[in-house]
Amino acid sequence: MQAGKQLSTKIDATVPTAARMYDHYLGGKDNYAADRAACAELDKVVPSTRALALNNRRFLQRVVGTLAAEYGIRQFLDHGSGLPTQENVHQVSQRVDPSSRVVYVDNDPMVLVHGRALLDQNDRTTVIHADLRDTEKIFSHPDTQRLLDFSQPVAVLFNSVFHCIPDGETDGPLAVAHRVAERLVPGSFMVMCQLVSEDAKVREFVTDFMDQATQGHWGRVRQEKDVAQWFEDLDVLEPGLVEVSTWRPDSEVAPRQLTQEWVEFGGVGRIR
Repeated sequence: MQAGKQLSTKIDATVPTAARMYDHYLGGKDNYAADRAACAELDKVVPSTRALALNNRRFLQRVVGTLAAEYGIRQFLDHGSGLPTQENVHQVSQRVDPSSRVVYVDNDPMVLVHGRALLDQNDRTTVIHADLRDTEKIFSHPDTQRLLDFSQPVAVLFNSVFHCIPDGETDGPLAVAHRVAERLVPGSFMVMCQLVSEDAKVREFVTDFMDQATQGHWGRVRQEKDVAQWFEDLDVLEPGLVEVSTWRPDSEVAPRQLTQEWVEFGGVGRIR
């Protein structure tokens, strides 16, 4: 990813995006027929995708609540945040402490439009339009600088988004994770998870399908071992790297991921 590369501000309703497909799976209304059709095709091979999306959303909410309430985190930088939904990062964190500050980052122009409209009344939250690989632009952005103090701990979120970018020595998930971690002080956190499958046929089908559907705005479905690499230099919080519906569930009867053709896998790591 070239630093400062110009992103499109045009919304194309004919080409599905991961953000709008995710919105559809969560029951949102900010999606188009193309997004819904892509979801229907995906469901034919991986029918657990809606449940997976809902469980991932609950994981995000539990993580943010835990970091705010138990670890005193008051700053959040959410990469690939997607379209605004109920109980988003700013709502969960500001319920713990109204002074909490949140910067959302996404490259989908629809996210920017809807996000700014919803967040206009909250001066401790903003949305910036950037590619999640453009670390310099994100960290130096005036809104990021206004809201976040990187001399203090920050929670950086890459929740269900690294599968949207391909591998690469300078801009793949591992490179991005290392580049971001280097900018954080000890006591900061990295939240990272993505879609994985140990079934090669599932990985190949979903990767090819999403790459074609989104016209190249996709990376790949990976394996658990790939995700584990991102955490090698971090202290991983209990219960470790897991299928996310099992990460500190709210109760014994909290929803679990029941099918395993593919899962959302990851966890939370602390900067040493």
